[in-house]
Amino acid sequence: MSEIKVPAMGESITEGTVSRWMVKEGDTVNQGDVLLELETDKVNIEISAEESGVLEKIIRQEGETVEIGETIGTLSAGSGGGSGAPASEPVAEEKKAVTPAPEAPTPPAPVAAAPESSDSAKTASPSARKLARERGIELDQVQSKDPIGRVYQDDVKSHNNQAPAPAAPPASKAPAAPSAPTAGSSTYTKPVERQRMSRRRATIAKRLVEAQQTAAMLTTFNEVDMTAIMDVRKRRKDKFKEKHEINLGFMSFFTKAVVGALKKFPTINAEIDGEDVVLKKYYDIGIAVSAKEGLVVPVVRDADRLGFAEIEKSIADLASKARSNTLALSDLQGGTFTITNGGTFGSLLSTPILNTPQVGILGMHKIQLRPVAIDAERMENRPMMYIALSYDHRIIDGSEAVRFLVTVKELLEDPESLLIEG
Repeated sequence: MSEIKVPAMGESITEGTVSRWMVKEGDTVNQGDVLLELETDKVNIEISAEESGVLEKIIRQEGETVEIGETIGTLSAGSGGGSGAPASEPVAEEKKAVTPAPEAPTPPAPVAAAPESSDSAKTASPSARKLARERGIELDQVQSKDPIGRVYQDDVKSHNNQAPAPAAPPASKAPAAPSAPTAGSSTYTKPVERQRMSRRRATIAKRLVEAQQTAAMLTTFNEVDMTAIMDVRKRRKDKFKEKHEINLGFMSFFTKAVVGALKKFPTINAEIDGEDVVLKKYYDIGIAVSAKEGLVVPVVRDADRLGFAEIEKSIADLASKARSNTLALSDLQGGTFTITNGGTFGSLLSTPILNTPQVGILGMHKIQLRPVAIDAERMENRPMMYIALSYDHRIIDGSEAVRFLVTVKELLEDPESLLIEG
C-alpha cells in the first residue's frame, strides 16, 4: 500500500486546499490517472497516481486544508482484483488488535468523521485543528488574528478556556432574542447566501491588505493622447496580423513604453529586502488578467528583448492559460513590474494596488474622446487615456515617479520612439 502525499509546489507555496477528488474509495486507477485537484494560492494542480491500483482510503476531504508532504489518501498497489485480497488480511489483523474494545470496530469511521466535519466549519491550519481537538476547543469559538479569518496554532494556544462559561448566558438569551422581532411589525427574514472564499480569492484579499499595510503607497496620474498609436494600428494592423498571425493590440505599446521608462528610472524596477534595495537588471513584466477564480498576474519574461509581435503572442498565450486555469507556477513568479488594464471593463480612473514585493504598478484605463486644446486657438476631440502609477514611497521619490509617468506618456505619444528607446 502506498501513500498519496501533497507534492512540493514551489518555495512560496506551503499548503493547499483539496478542491475535488476525481475518484472514489474503491475505484481502480491506472498510473498517471488524475486522483484529485488541489487549489493553491496561485494555481490549481492535479495530483496523479504514481502507480496502478485501488484507492483504498481518502484521508482528506474536499474543502480541507493540507500541507506539503501530508498524506491525503492511500492507494493499494496492483490491479483491482489483486489488491482486494491482500487488503482484507490487514483489516482482519486490525480487528484482532482492537478486539479488547467491543465498540471500536464500528465507531472508528463515524468518530473520525465527526471532528473533521465540525472543524471544517472554519478555515484553519492542520496544526491548529490538531491542537483544538486535543484541548477540546471548538474552532468556531477561536478568535483569529489573520486578516482573512484563518485560524493558526497560536490562535488556539491563546484561546481562553472560559468559552463554556459564556455559553450559559447566550442560551438563556436565545429565547429572548426571537421575542423582540416577534413583537415587532415584521417577522420576515431577508434572504442571504453565504459562500466560502476560494483559496485564491482569500489569498488575493490577504495580499492586497498586506500591500496597503506594509508599503508607503502613493499614486500619481497623467493622461495620454492615443491618437498616434491608434493611427499606427489602423495603418499596420492588417499587415501585422498577416505576417505574425496575431493582432496588434495596445499592450505591446504599453509594455515597450514601460520598459523604456524603467531603464531610465531603475529604482522603480526594484524591490526592498530588509534594509537593502535590490535593483533588477532584467525586465519581467507582469500583466494582470481577470480569470474566473480571481485576478492573476502572469509574467512576460525578458520583455526588453521581445518585439511587438512576440509580446502580443506572449500576452495572448498567458491570458488563455489564465482563463482555462492551466497556468504553471513558473508563469506567475518573479515579475519586476506590473501593468493592469481596467479600461477593458470601462474604468475611467483608478488607483491600482501594488503587487508586492514589486514597488511599482501602472494602471491603464478606458480610451475616451475628450476635447483637448491643441494650441491657444484650436480645440480637438482626441482619444485620451488616464494612466496611473502606484509606487512605494519608501524608495521612490515623488519627482521620480512623476518623471517616470511622463516618460511613459511621451513614448506612447511618439510610437516610433519605442523602436529606439525600448
